[in-house]
Amino acid sequence: MRIAQLSDVHVGGARYHQDLLRTAIEEINAAEPDIVVVAGDLTDEGYPDQYPEAAQELGAIACENVVLVPGNHDARNVGYLLFEDTFGTRDTRLRLRCAGLEIALVAIDSSKPDLDEGEIGREHYGWIEEGFAGEADLRVFVCHHHLMPVPGTGRERNQVLDAGDVISLLRQLSVDLVLSGHRHVPYVWPVAGMFIVHSGTVSTLRTRGFAHPAYNMITIEGGRIAVELRIPGGGHQSLGEYPRDWPEELSARHIDPFVRATRGESLAND
Repeated sequence: MRIAQLSDVHVGGARYHQDLLRTAIEEINAAEPDIVVVAGDLTDEGYPDQYPEAAQELGAIACENVVLVPGNHDARNVGYLLFEDTFGTRDTRLRLRCAGLEIALVAIDSSKPDLDEGEIGREHYGWIEEGFAGEADLRVFVCHHHLMPVPGTGRERNQVLDAGDVISLLRQLSVDLVLSGHRHVPYVWPVAGMFIVHSGTVSTLRTRGFAHPAYNMITIEGGRIAVELRIPGGGHQSLGEYPRDWPEELSARHIDPFVRATRGESLAND
């Protein structure tokens, strides 16, 4: 199966290029992925005139399963409400069967109004657990902000505020893929049984450590996960091919030392 991952569209921005987005969507449609993830920053400032254009352009994606989350730019200027009006819910839980695989996907809005930094939030943890409960061949978590620092992006000032707790949670829930955007640099971190995959900016020239607009195509086949970086209308390169199943001594999912209080009980007075 295939997952197309794009982010940081920034419709309406000074360095946004419509032709790059349209080229990327044409290429994605030709590849016929099973799922398309758009990991935030669909607009540049969350303004009312930017959302209709973003909806029109992204509406050209032919895939039946398109998952979108807002980014920090979408949440500006009360844009998080316009996101809901335009695209629907900001948080998503899906169960899909693609290419013979049972897939559990949870997508969370990590943005906060008018702030660059993000947070998943403790109030979401139980909801995330429920989304990944039960049997699944592949578990995919989506948010806009990065859970780990990304090289080539300058100072790390606005990764997810509760990143440590979230990584521990996802590790214990046997999540396979974490798909994010935000920093405009494509990169993959293999961590604790998961592959944390970042996409670059698909349709702007607001690039950093990687000089070109880009999106990712992820292929799951034969016990392997391959991540390929693609430049709209240009070249491509591998971001790695990895085994789907980690050795237990490396993932160590069930011996995570992080201990959380039982729900419904408070330790405040102990």
